Amino acid sequence: MSAPPSDLARAVVRWQRRSGRHGLPWQGTRDPYRVWLSEVMLQQTQVATVLAYYPRFVERFPDVRALAAAPPDDVLALWSGLGYYSRARHLQRCAQRVVAEHGGAFPPSAEALARLPGIGRSTAAAIAAFCFGERAAVLDGNVRRVLARVLGFEGDLAVARNERELWRLAEALLPARDVDVYTQGLMDLGATVCLARAPACHACPLAGQCVARRIGRTEAYPVKSRRVRRTRRSHALLWLSQGGRWWLTRRPEPGVWAGLWSLPEWTSAAALEALVRDWPGRGEWLPAVVHTLTHVDWTLEPLRWQLPARAPARLTRALGDGRWFTPPEALALGLPAPVRRWFEAAAAAPSGAIELVAG
Repeated sequence: MSAPPSDLARAVVRWQRRSGRHGLPWQGTRDPYRVWLSEVMLQQTQVATVLAYYPRFVERFPDVRALAAAPPDDVLALWSGLGYYSRARHLQRCAQRVVAEHGGAFPPSAEALARLPGIGRSTAAAIAAFCFGERAAVLDGNVRRVLARVLGFEGDLAVARNERELWRLAEALLPARDVDVYTQGLMDLGATVCLARAPACHACPLAGQCVARRIGRTEAYPVKSRRVRRTRRSHALLWLSQGGRWWLTRRPEPGVWAGLWSLPEWTSAAALEALVRDWPGRGEWLPAVVHTLTHVDWTLEPLRWQLPARAPARLTRALGDGRWFTPPEALALGLPAPVRRWFEAAAAAPSGAIELVAG
């Protein structure tokens, strides 16, 4: 290591108290429910996005028992637009386990927390450190980047033994006290100073002992050779209306948007056009949108089709398991982000202003 662990920890603690983040709504509490919720929401999601969701979620589900007892559709509805929807499903399963097996109280150790659904080693350590003062090491993406750069850690983190070695080093760096402040400081450094691109080394309290900065190769760390290639795909969606209602189907599990309500989907615009060619009513293709997922650029082509009031019910049999919803009912469901944007624009637009909902 480039400096004694105690020196590194003291520098992080001093910096966090002086310059770290202190006003986030999930800070200043030792309530494991609220810390857990924030940690799950912040996985692969920016703080600015979570700030719009966290207060609403806590207001609707103020404690773990309320979340455990909620209808799954209510949970997904409040998560809608936050992405990575498996997090929401694991969140409720975890809440139900906490209630059923722990009497509604989160277990007070990282080891026990990590046995709950959807709580990995790093999240468990964060809860244990912030709520119970346990000396447990966090190694989320931001902290991994900070430590890899400061230590000049050359191991390829795509290799399991190297990942384990970095965990060992992270544990060796833990201070004897103020572990919660230290943990928050590492997270804050990674989020605001030690950025993946163009890190602000001049503002970093660890700049003087950072190996990556000394050799002028900050962006080379952390080392991870295995990269997932981005792919492209395209589907057509049918936005079917009749009598002021919209037809939605439940997405299957597992898969993208699993468990959400969405528009029926086809592999191509030609396949969808072949289905509706002889249907009564009228339709119009809205502008395609590209929805970006973790490793996929997904082109969505929505066809908005208005059925007359007396159209036969048999037409919807080809659309899979679904049902009709009024616009307010639809907007109260868990919906994929692009579908929600279309629906919100349609609900706010003058009647018939189809072109306004293609955002």
